[in-house]
Amino acid sequence: MIVTTAIVTFLVIVVIGIVVGLAFNRYGRSWLGRQVAGATGAGDVTYALVGIAGSFMGFHVGVILGLLPSILLYVAAVLGAAVTLWLWRGR
Repeated sequence: MIVTTAIVTFLVIVVIGIVVGLAFNRYGRSWLGRQVAGATGAGDVTYALVGIAGSFMGFHVGVILGLLPSILLYVAAVLGAAVTLWLWRGR
């Protein structure tokens, strides 16, 4: 039971990171910014990987803050991915 829960949690965090990363890449920049990023290679895969890293950081910060066990851990994963992508883009 614990292994199944851990695998599901892992997969949910990965999916959260991918979705937030793709959303930042598609909707977080202007048309011109997407064209320049496409020319430099900072595309969907890069944003998805940075989003995954951020979601793991947010999830674990939520664990450290004692948000166990609740939906707030997944909210922390979304916020972690968003903040990491926002900082990674240089803002």
